[in-house]
Amino acid sequence: MGDNAPPEKSVNGISRRGFLGRTGFIIGAVALAGHISPAQAATTPAASSGPIADGARVPALVIGTGYGGSVAALRLAQAGVDVQMVEMGMNWDTPGPDGKIFPKVTSPDYRSFWLRTRTKAPLSNFLGFPLDKDVPRYTGILDAEDFAGITVYQGRGVGGGSLVNGGMAVTPKRANFAAVLPSVDAGEMYDTYYPRANAGLGVGMVDPAWFDTADCYQFSRVGRKHAQRSGFAWTFVPDVYDWDYMKREADGTATRSALAGEILYGNNHGKKSLVQTYLAQARATGRVTVSPLHKVTAVSPAAGGGYTVAIDQIDTTGTTVAAKTVIADRVFFAAGSVGTSTLLVKLKATGALPNLNGEVGKGWGENGNVMCGRANHMWDPTGRLQSTIPCSGIDNWDAGGAFAEVAPLPTGIETYASFYLSITKNPHRAEFTWNAAAGRADLSWQTAWKQPSITMARTIFDKINSKEGTIYRTDLFGGNKIWNDTLTYHPLGGAVLDRATDNYGRLHGYTGLYVIDGALIPGNASVNPFVTITALAERNIEKIIATDLP
Repeated sequence: MGDNAPPEKSVNGISRRGFLGRTGFIIGAVALAGHISPAQAATTPAASSGPIADGARVPALVIGTGYGGSVAALRLAQAGVDVQMVEMGMNWDTPGPDGKIFPKVTSPDYRSFWLRTRTKAPLSNFLGFPLDKDVPRYTGILDAEDFAGITVYQGRGVGGGSLVNGGMAVTPKRANFAAVLPSVDAGEMYDTYYPRANAGLGVGMVDPAWFDTADCYQFSRVGRKHAQRSGFAWTFVPDVYDWDYMKREADGTATRSALAGEILYGNNHGKKSLVQTYLAQARATGRVTVSPLHKVTAVSPAAGGGYTVAIDQIDTTGTTVAAKTVIADRVFFAAGSVGTSTLLVKLKATGALPNLNGEVGKGWGENGNVMCGRANHMWDPTGRLQSTIPCSGIDNWDAGGAFAEVAPLPTGIETYASFYLSITKNPHRAEFTWNAAAGRADLSWQTAWKQPSITMARTIFDKINSKEGTIYRTDLFGGNKIWNDTLTYHPLGGAVLDRATDNYGRLHGYTGLYVIDGALIPGNASVNPFVTITALAERNIEKIIATDLP
């Protein structure tokens, strides 16, 4: 059956209560921002058919298969370097009992969450019903990783976060870039690396004329009307969804995907994840091998040069089934902001890499994420059919410190509600430290630190509510809360560029160790961050190949 074989043969029936609970799961999907299907992409040739072997020696080991790691693997392979990629999650290439690789967000099952026995949806309540449900423990696609004060949502699987986000592919305004990456030349980023990243990711824009008539974007047109009547700038937002495919979904000539409640737990058809873009190109070189369900636990200098890397191979229950040791000439940390940062602080504290500097673990932020909903009037319906792909936003960044995605609530019923994920200029930064007694990394984030984000988001929504005579929804997050202030979809920092590393991601203290993911960005990208992560990786790997490879 493959890695995606189900632990149970049947899918639960859906009662009215269950239907409402499951439809609510889609709501969290909106913020996690030529057509090739996942199954087709999985047939792309790789350098070898099996996972990395115990005792292997490899020229380059990439830890993680998200944006930075996929860029590094492709460019290294194109430069003639054989690359091994190690991925903690699964290779999502096998259909489940419903015949699909990925489940609907309205029907979470064993595929949905990473090693949990109960789901933890970003939106916990809907119409008075709690949404979470028990599920079998499984290496599912979405990790809700809990730290003190915050839950960090991350993708698990070959393709990383690109599997579970809404695909919103935003390049920051050039005027804001100095605050995002102050040590990087903006000219080279905007002239070379942002265009390269956008091309590589397959970024496109919704057809404005189609948008104005499509039933599935009525919610966004209502958001536009309300924003503009309150004097805010409203803008289209680029995305990596195949917009021609979405048009066919709408006219009934293609299998529905974004219009069938697919995104938070993967998208079966229209979205161009890394599996269809950078990773497909990397595998096609014949020089890149991906080992799913492999987790790096230690990296240390090897006696004969290079680095000894300890790896646990796990099964779909998270149980270690093999312990492997390999030697890598170069190691690229690309496990995401949290994965890279927690591994590095462990390696420094336990003496595996004691020469890492004191900046490791610092500068972590959550991109100012905060969520809210508004209850509209009966004459402002947002539509029963809503695409899971957001394509517009409200910009009050310069005046109020907030940019808000106009997000869907695709429950399959009319809600008369508008929903938003805001990105804000939250100034707070946290630090990862190693907790030796507990054997884990802790994060110093405090829930109270979300208050600046709430204050900034209110500069938009208080004004809209006042203008429209509407109110905030209080039934979405439990406890009559207006704001979801306990999560992030956009973890950034923890191994900040030009602090924990040099200005191209080389870790201080060790030759041949690199960080090449969102851990490099100090806490806030001003927009959805994956285009910036990709562009920065393109910049850094170009320099590394030119100067560091023999």
